[in-house]
Amino acid sequence: MKRIVIFASGSGSNAENIISFFREKPQAEVVAVLTNKNSAKVLERCDRLDIPAFYFNKPAFKDSNAVVQMLQGLQTDLIVLAGFLWKIPSNLIEAFPDKIINIHPALLPKYGGKGMYGDRVHQAVKENNETETGITIHYVNENYDEGAIIFQAKTSVVPSDEATSIAEKVHQLEYEHFPKVIEKLLS
Repeated sequence: MKRIVIFASGSGSNAENIISFFREKPQAEVVAVLTNKNSAKVLERCDRLDIPAFYFNKPAFKDSNAVVQMLQGLQTDLIVLAGFLWKIPSNLIEAFPDKIINIHPALLPKYGGKGMYGDRVHQAVKENNETETGITIHYVNENYDEGAIIFQAKTSVVPSDEATSIAEKVHQLEYEHFPKVIEKLLS
């Protein structure tokens, strides 16, 4: 069975969706969730879902091999970034080449890079009068949102949309496609 570890910084709605999806699948399971915020709502979700969750601080992540060693100890096959906001350090990328994926709430290369996440992306889509947006699932490399694209899905944006309605459309794409893309990568 393939072993998935999710990294999340926020509420964890995508993490919960992925966990629930793989509970019904014999080929893979989410074995842990790691977070860089000890107050992240994802920790409450993990407690409710009975999934081990671990907090790490910046020195453990960026200045040591503590997180790499934990992931190796968990025999991790795939690391899934689901609303995780820190840049992945090179030691982690080197330890898990082509085994770290991210989801971005826009059609990369548009609206990617440092500081472009969540509502900031949706607001930029609105302000630039885009007629479509979507999600991009991509491999993680040493630069924000520049890894090879695995999958994209689109949704329309109409003039009456606000950032909140754009976000809702994008979330629906995330919930629909992210677990299926992970499943395909692991098969």
